[in-house]
Amino acid sequence: MTLAFADPTETALPAHVLDQSALEGWLAEQDGPTRDWVAANGFTGRIGQALLIPASGGAPCCALLGYGTPESRARKRFCLAAAAEKLPAGTYRLETEMTGDTLAAECFGWLMTGYVFDRYKKKSANTARLAVPDGVDRARIEALANAEALARDLINTPAADMGPDQLQAAAIALAEEFGARAATISGDDLLVQNLPMIHAVGRAAEQAPRLIELNWGDAGPRLTLVGKGVCFDTGGLDLKPASAMALMKKDMGGAANVLGLARMIMALDLPVQLRVLIPAVENAVAGNAFRPGDILTSRKGLTVEVNNTDAEGRLVLADALALADEDAPDLIISMATLTGAARVAVGPDLAPFYTDDEDAARKLSKAAARVADPVWRLPFHTPYESMIEPDMADLDNAPGGGFAGSITAALFLRRFVTASRYIHFDIYGWQPAKAPARPKGGAAQGPRALLESLPSLLDL
Repeated sequence: MTLAFADPTETALPAHVLDQSALEGWLAEQDGPTRDWVAANGFTGRIGQALLIPASGGAPCCALLGYGTPESRARKRFCLAAAAEKLPAGTYRLETEMTGDTLAAECFGWLMTGYVFDRYKKKSANTARLAVPDGVDRARIEALANAEALARDLINTPAADMGPDQLQAAAIALAEEFGARAATISGDDLLVQNLPMIHAVGRAAEQAPRLIELNWGDAGPRLTLVGKGVCFDTGGLDLKPASAMALMKKDMGGAANVLGLARMIMALDLPVQLRVLIPAVENAVAGNAFRPGDILTSRKGLTVEVNNTDAEGRLVLADALALADEDAPDLIISMATLTGAARVAVGPDLAPFYTDDEDAARKLSKAAARVADPVWRLPFHTPYESMIEPDMADLDNAPGGGFAGSITAALFLRRFVTASRYIHFDIYGWQPAKAPARPKGGAAQGPRALLESLPSLLDL
């Protein structure tokens, strides 16, 4: 599906966006039948309310969209989408005082009401189309929406149809769409090319482990994106219980989000040299699976004691990050559905991130607020380094004790990036319950905030 605005030249029904405090003033300017109609239908301007106003002949002459109060809007995102989802099919033109970032974010939310995942079951998308408002960057908002749809589709697809083979195919299709260069190292070639931890994690699966690489752009700052592509995580020999395995099709959510961000960058033709690295594996159980107590030697030469095979994401990311860092790009960003500890800390809606760059953290946080893509900084707390240093190896992939699980995972990854600025995201990648513009299922977390911040992060 393609998510797009209607052309402004199309015949469109006016849609008045009304804050609860503005309704009385709007009604004062209307005729008696209109005021009676609004009262009879209980329209008060609450978030999520939508009402068609009939003309004298019975056909609608306009729509009212409830926009709540500042206090109620602070508790939600994409409030306009909540009303748009109630509208019948047609094309609508906003009548609103919203401008700037608020208008852009609400228009993005409206476009996302057209998203459905219907690969396995026929579903109907919202057919209330929005005519592109004046002052809105149409190309940008459409690029964001379609990149979000890509990430959602990849995450929503079950592992039987989204293993390393299919993730590679999706990456190659994206590369072909935008003229990027694609390459893959798979199977035992990972050992030849010194990517041993990616091989160790994925060697027990039917589909071979691999490193997928995309390159795009020949000028500008060098940006490398690294996304965790664990297409299914059984936990390995430290097998997960069924309840913990139920959503593990989304364990490649980091890769999906990275591909979504890459799509935004390429669609908008940002002046960067983009590199995407995705270690794609399935953490399966078989006779040749890596084991608790194994000590692995990473690409960087650091040894890692495996104290839990269910902490496999940081292992595959470590080799990919080491490879990325050897090129010393201007910025490395990793995205991964890495730890349950991050969910305990900030819940499913916030995307926690780590960086040692104070300026980058400020810019990213401000950018996230502008585009309604909430993030929260957690600390690379260096005193916890001792927690990831076991007796028998340089690093421990799963330190005991239960404390600071997201932080110790981030510190583990930081050991593999020593030459470049680095930002790490520990995302959830899933919307647990339906919300405006966000159906239950796969979700992008962080790509819009990152895209918004890239001009300042990379001096574009």
